Amino acid sequence: MNDDLACLMYLLAHDDAAEGPYDRSRTRLLVRAAALIDLASRGRLAEDGGGRVTVSDPRPTGDPVLDGVLRDAAAGHGWKHLVRRHRKRTLTQVEDRLAAAGVLSVRAPRIPFGTRRVTVTDRAVPAVLRARVSEALHGDRPVRELPAADAALLALAAAGGVRSVVPRRDHKTFRARIDACTGSLAALAPGLEKAVRTLPMTMIAAKGGMGGS
Repeated sequence: MNDDLACLMYLLAHDDAAEGPYDRSRTRLLVRAAALIDLASRGRLAEDGGGRVTVSDPRPTGDPVLDGVLRDAAAGHGWKHLVRRHRKRTLTQVEDRLAAAGVLSVRAPRIPFGTRRVTVTDRAVPAVLRARVSEALHGDRPVRELPAADAALLALAAAGGVRSVVPRRDHKTFRARIDACTGSLAALAPGLEKAVRTLPMTMIAAKGGMGGS
């Protein structure tokens, strides 16, 4: 779990007061995008000349979250489509994986069709992670020298408006640094970078009930 980008993104987005993600709808898209970045960085996903996602290696990874996204990618859709695809399922799988690892405590909804309540069992875990990403944002280390995971998490947190990680004032002050972190995703696939840059619009569309489930 320690190097699982989708799980790390979930922990960054967790809000203790809300007993779950800061915004469940947005976090679904963030963890999907994180899983796609993870698979691309492992050499499992690539992009053809037309911008479609291709599976370079279909073998199971051993991670149910990544394996589900890998199967979804086999149909040859674009990155933006895959960010939206089965996002509810992916979020639930991430929570279940973190619960199995002892990082989360998950309780059933109070009412039918309600939202499950989630508690982080050790608040030091997301605190350390937020400190890592904060250092990537505020530090003087060149973006090209940042750990790829930290740069990706910063780009996603900024795109998703996770204010506990990237406050509004920092989003403006460090715009160039955030942009450089997002731009670094182009080395994996140009369409993947574009999908992350357009996440704010994708989130607006998702709020309106558009674009998958």
